[in-house]
Amino acid sequence: MTPRVVVVGGGLAGLAAAHRLLELSAPGSLELDVLEAGARWGGALHSEAIDAYPVVEHGADMFLTEKPWALELCRRVGLEAELVSLNDRYRRSLVLHQGKPVEVPAGFVLMAPSELVPFLRTPLLSIAAKARVAAELVIPRRPPTDDESIASFVRRRFGSELLDRIVQPLVGGIYTGDPEKLSLRATLPRFLEMEATARSVTLAAWRRAKGEGRDAKKGTQPTGESGARYGMFVSLARGMRSLIDALKTRIEARARLRLRAKVERITKRDAGYRVELAGSEAIDCDAVIVALPAFAAAELTRELSALLARELDRIPYASTAMVLSGHSLADVAHPLDAFGLVVPHVEKRKILAVSFASRKLEGRAPRGSVLLRTFVGGAMQPELFELSDARIEGLVLAELRAIFDVGGAPDFLRVVRWPRAMPQYHVGHLALVDEIEKQWASLPGLALAGSAYRGVGIPDCVRSGERAAERVSSTLANAPVFGRIAGDRYP
Repeated sequence: MTPRVVVVGGGLAGLAAAHRLLELSAPGSLELDVLEAGARWGGALHSEAIDAYPVVEHGADMFLTEKPWALELCRRVGLEAELVSLNDRYRRSLVLHQGKPVEVPAGFVLMAPSELVPFLRTPLLSIAAKARVAAELVIPRRPPTDDESIASFVRRRFGSELLDRIVQPLVGGIYTGDPEKLSLRATLPRFLEMEATARSVTLAAWRRAKGEGRDAKKGTQPTGESGARYGMFVSLARGMRSLIDALKTRIEARARLRLRAKVERITKRDAGYRVELAGSEAIDCDAVIVALPAFAAAELTRELSALLARELDRIPYASTAMVLSGHSLADVAHPLDAFGLVVPHVEKRKILAVSFASRKLEGRAPRGSVLLRTFVGGAMQPELFELSDARIEGLVLAELRAIFDVGGAPDFLRVVRWPRAMPQYHVGHLALVDEIEKQWASLPGLALAGSAYRGVGIPDCVRSGERAAERVSSTLANAPVFGRIAGDRYP
């Protein structure tokens, strides 16, 4: 009999899983259903045109190339020609300091300075704080421990002022989280490795920068770039929606895709699983991939394993609102000569960050205009997410006016809400994921995928979905999958 697989969730991880299942199976050798409760495919990845602004992203607008899984998937689905690099002209980041945007020192990567002169000249830190950072060169490494928060690590090696003024806003811009709770091992493990191998994180950063300067082919951060390592990021010319559309086109040729198909629970059958949908419909299948947020996966799998569901419920989430807005550059006094601005919590403002979307990527705004994406809420200001759309719009416009002297009426203004969208990798997260994987390993034919487990970025979601597909394919074949999957050489 032809095996049947159900993928629950039509976001990037679910579509990547479905696509990989079809890559691993011969035509006609697999029945595949992909179910999405919402009205569109792609989850948090969505692009649209708004008035004269041709590409406005509702979610991530770029992805990391150092993790190769998304890049390789784009090539396999025929999107390589659409890959675009970020705009070199504005390749720097700003951080708010005493109410004013200030450039992050060139060569500063999340928590470690790799260039001395820009760091010594920055007004972001006091002389005492710079001396404390310099002392990191002689601080001994700490013996390995189970886990440590980002805040604990930065204070231990660099001091509190660097944490409050630079590291917290930069990390918050990635994870919308609280560094006092976020696990360093789960989010930024390379800094633990730098401490372990070079003793000094600063020394390791200097050595790495020197090596990268000798080998530009590594695609790493060029000299003079500040903030996040944008030299390693790319996007798609027509927006991230292009990847979703390409996956959907390839999948629907050999599978059944259904929107507004809400799954209410999954139960065990003698030879597989039963997927029960709203409206008394059920699908009997041999295997299931659940590509949903952890709390939603917990609800569906509770009857399969109460322990698995309990562990899934332990992964917390943060909610974020994003205000999309278009402005005439004539109405903005600040030159906006960067990729964006992050806001330290100690500044006590009402926004987390502002991305200058049309500075990062050319062609995202009409000539003489700028496209902004302003973030509100997150783990450290959850109460702001609960405000009405009108109040969020008002506070964002007030903050843009105060920080960048933005005047006039915007070309457009739109609030996008992502409730419980960002998993928080708190201290102990990897041990928790190990336990979750142990529990689902006891259920052959079941796999989980998504951003809740081992990475929140686009490449991580692709990798998670493809590895779930590999697990299911191997189970159905009762033998190892032959051939390589996109990320199997990256453990």
